[in-house]
Amino acid sequence: MNGVPVSEAELMRLFEAARWAPSCANSQPWRFVYGRAGTPHFERLFQLLAEGNRSWCARAGALIVALSKTTFDNGRPTRTHSYDTGAAWMSLALQGSLMGLAVHGMAGFDYDRARVDLRVPEGHEVEAMIAVGHPGKLEDLPEQHRAREVKSMRWPVSELVFEGRFA
Repeated sequence: MNGVPVSEAELMRLFEAARWAPSCANSQPWRFVYGRAGTPHFERLFQLLAEGNRSWCARAGALIVALSKTTFDNGRPTRTHSYDTGAAWMSLALQGSLMGLAVHGMAGFDYDRARVDLRVPEGHEVEAMIAVGHPGKLEDLPEQHRAREVKSMRWPVSELVFEGRFA
């Protein structure tokens, strides 16, 4: 990523795409907390990152924490809150790709500190972090991250899909 902040308008396009993701009973359990580069909000989110992700995300244009609401509005638990939030994240990522942005989901951050620092209320789960930015030059990445900037291998469908029973 090149360090240029992602604009508020660009972020709202990403969140609009996430808004249209499907969810159980149309509950829309996803919530997002974001910070744009150059703001105190970005710094707060940046400090949550694991050391290995800090070097990679130092030039991100925005950081986002994905959360999910664990109950329906009537208080009943929803088993699909994480699944539905994952659908929203995927919609956000696809929209970012269409816009020419780099979008990268991460689990390497302090979940417990995120809950406290971001004032996440009870009944919500901290799910993941997302770095968004304008693509940069490969040589601007720290050396340890350059080799990872290739399309990752995928397992064959035959190892992921089973008819009738899990094999």
